[in-house]
Amino acid sequence: MRRLTGPTVFAALTLLVPPPPAGTSSPGGRQAAFTRAALRYGVPESVLLAVSYLESRWDTHDGLPSVSAGYGPMHLVDPSAGAGGAAAATRPAGDMTRPSGDAAREPAGGERAAAPPAVPPADTLHRAAELTGVAPAELRRDPSANILGGAALLADHQRSAGGRPGADPAGWYGAVARYSGATDAGTAAAFADEVYATIRSGAARVTDDGERVVLPADPTAAPERGPGETGLPAAPASAAPDCPPALACEWLPAAYRRLKKGGHGNHDRYPGTRPIDYIVIHDGESPYDVMTRLVKDPTYVSWHFTLRSGDGHIAQHLRAGDVGWHAGNWYFNSRSIGLEHEGYLARGGAWYTEAMYRASARLVRYLARKYDVPLDRAHILGHDNVPGATPATVQGMHEDPGPYWDWDHYFTLLGSPLTGVRGREVSLVSAAAGARPAHSARSVMIKPDYAANTSFFSGCAKSGRCRRGSGTVWLHVRPSPASPLVRDIGKHPTGESTYSVYDHAGRASTGQRYAFAGRRGDWTAIWYLGQRAWFYDPAGARRSVPASGPLVTPRPGLASVKVYGRAYPEASAYPPGIPVQQPAPLQYTLPAGQFYSLGLTSRSSYFHTGGFSPASHRVITGRTRYHQIQFGHRVMFVRAADVTVVPG
Repeated sequence: MRRLTGPTVFAALTLLVPPPPAGTSSPGGRQAAFTRAALRYGVPESVLLAVSYLESRWDTHDGLPSVSAGYGPMHLVDPSAGAGGAAAATRPAGDMTRPSGDAAREPAGGERAAAPPAVPPADTLHRAAELTGVAPAELRRDPSANILGGAALLADHQRSAGGRPGADPAGWYGAVARYSGATDAGTAAAFADEVYATIRSGAARVTDDGERVVLPADPTAAPERGPGETGLPAAPASAAPDCPPALACEWLPAAYRRLKKGGHGNHDRYPGTRPIDYIVIHDGESPYDVMTRLVKDPTYVSWHFTLRSGDGHIAQHLRAGDVGWHAGNWYFNSRSIGLEHEGYLARGGAWYTEAMYRASARLVRYLARKYDVPLDRAHILGHDNVPGATPATVQGMHEDPGPYWDWDHYFTLLGSPLTGVRGREVSLVSAAAGARPAHSARSVMIKPDYAANTSFFSGCAKSGRCRRGSGTVWLHVRPSPASPLVRDIGKHPTGESTYSVYDHAGRASTGQRYAFAGRRGDWTAIWYLGQRAWFYDPAGARRSVPASGPLVTPRPGLASVKVYGRAYPEASAYPPGIPVQQPAPLQYTLPAGQFYSLGLTSRSSYFHTGGFSPASHRVITGRTRYHQIQFGHRVMFVRAADVTVVPG
């Protein structure tokens, strides 16, 4: 037997870690802790459960803090502790030499080191310690103590608002709104409204430490107090133009100014109606107030929205018609809306709160309806799914939001659960060139159980390695954990893929659809970056589901086809005076006999910015059509004329 050492042992361990135990409601379990705490402080149990659900989904996160330094099921905030895990400075800088993402532009500036937050959040953990007499360390570490502290805080907010203890949830609206930690009435009301919606619908799940918790549905639950009675000041007067009113978004415009040494920042104004194909999900690797300060710097980059972790508050910086400099690829910048979430991809314990997930999902649902963006993983992208525009930029593209963004839960909140069955894109088959099927192939969608999918990553947490639930699967060259991860010649031109939390090269993410390439024992193979890639997919705990949707393969007679990071027009489409941007193929090729999922088809286009004034901008549209495919962890493009579209 071959001895396993180093990375091989690390790989094997990712498959041998058992999932969390099946959930139970034991007398001394999580459910009982909510009952005891509610009775002790006179808080309706449904209110306590729903508030905790909005903060943490009842999870413990191994006692580690959230991005906003909140601990435990009740998200008790300890500003002195800070968010856990590796420092943000460990994040690779990425290719930011041209912040706009346009290779034809001169650089306007670069990334800035993030300064500490100006205003720390309220210290609710030590206030809970005062109210309960429980030591802060125990409130951080012990879930039952944490729940007790949350109940005490809710009761304290109720007294401060002039309310009384009682079992009727209707009279607790003001206390719930204050619990959010929001500083304005609109955000606090949005949080409270979500809490009462959760009480009406009910909820049930198994937590990250194996505890089953149930909130029975109460369809009649409604607060006596209205959204204007939170006891908090109204948000600053603003007109966030692309945000649903219920979210009370704040308008904090990004900088649009000429620069002293030429050029301008930090975004572009689009002439006419901008086509929007994508919504890009980022984490900001910085606190909320740092991001909202940086976006006002004309030499920095820009994005459309920033979301705060603690309460889900949203600030809008660009109108949807403006082109933000957020994705690192000008083609995607010109056709997308960018959302920055307060978070750090490497901090395994610095979790995203349910309040932020829900605010983000409500915003994206609204934007998708308004701008006709399909709710699937071909159009709702992570920054880590955006390809490099040219071979030179592939290696430096960013990897946020990373493996700890729960795509499965997020799409459920979007009202478009990831089932593997595709809708709108199927119609592309009949419209695509060469669409008559000459082959048949199957698809699978990556869909592990986030909580049970406990994978090891290096480069995260203080220890340098962490193990917790994630939404990704490792991809190997053979159906064995002892085999190497698949190669990514763009990300690692001379080396191997790694298990770093920052390295997406050897893994696939929840919701991504790939062509099925084989099955052996407990392993499933997919086509990935021009090679067969295997992931552990046992019958009792599948990491994938069957999927449907069109696939592409090289047309007959071609040994392989070129792959691109942008869908730019042919040279003949450019008018005189505008430099031609050649659609340079990337390092990869799509070999004959392999299949890749088709996400969307579009005509080639390029948004040329002639200067500061939008009057000098031009949109060049070509005749060449491109198919967007899920080629690796990132989406990429092939010319429609080079491939055949087949059902899958």
